Amino acid sequence: MVETQDKQKSYEDLKEHASKAARMLKTLSSESRLMILCALEVREYSVTELHQQIGLSQSALSQHLATLRREGMVKTRRESQVIYYSLAQSNTTRIIEVLSDLYCPANG
Repeated sequence: MVETQDKQKSYEDLKEHASKAARMLKTLSSESRLMILCALEVREYSVTELHQQIGLSQSALSQHLATLRREGMVKTRRESQVIYYSLAQSNTTRIIEVLSDLYCPANG
């Protein structure tokens, strides 16, 4: 009975926040953005380092970073002329950790 109540509460919570969850999942639906977030799980990167690491054009990378920043998934810090990106939300970190565990096993 308690488990049923918990599931019902979870469903109601999800329903209440479905729009936010759908927007986040839409943002994550891009392979390129997932690759960026997976790289940022390990450490922060400058745009140049991400460009070298992931292999996207500067233009495409900038567009993806702008989307991730607008959605609050990455944050920036400036050091002189260089802008560094890192994961911004603990929710983003948790999701990337789960996806990494499922699809990028260390010994797989």
